[in-house]
Amino acid sequence: MAHHKSAQKRIRISKRRNFYNRGKKKAMRLAMRAVRESKTYEEGAVNLKKAVSVLDRVSIHGVVHKNFASNKKSKLAKFVNKLKAAQVA
Repeated sequence: MAHHKSAQKRIRISKRRNFYNRGKKKAMRLAMRAVRESKTYEEGAVNLKKAVSVLDRVSIHGVVHKNFASNKKSKLAKFVNKLKAAQVA
């Protein structure tokens, strides 16, 4: 257990941030899942736009690293483009 007042405060703050970050990460995973479960290009494009917004937000807030967010956005965009190619063919 922490002995200093400042250390006790850090514990309180880290618990609160952990609670908020868990919610943000959950929203991020749900947004990415919505893109991956899209069946058509139109649906995927709408979900991709939402997912990119969520990923940008969580990376700005420091929940995930910016390179992680960038990598996920790239992979999701690639997936949506494959949906478009499959529709055309």
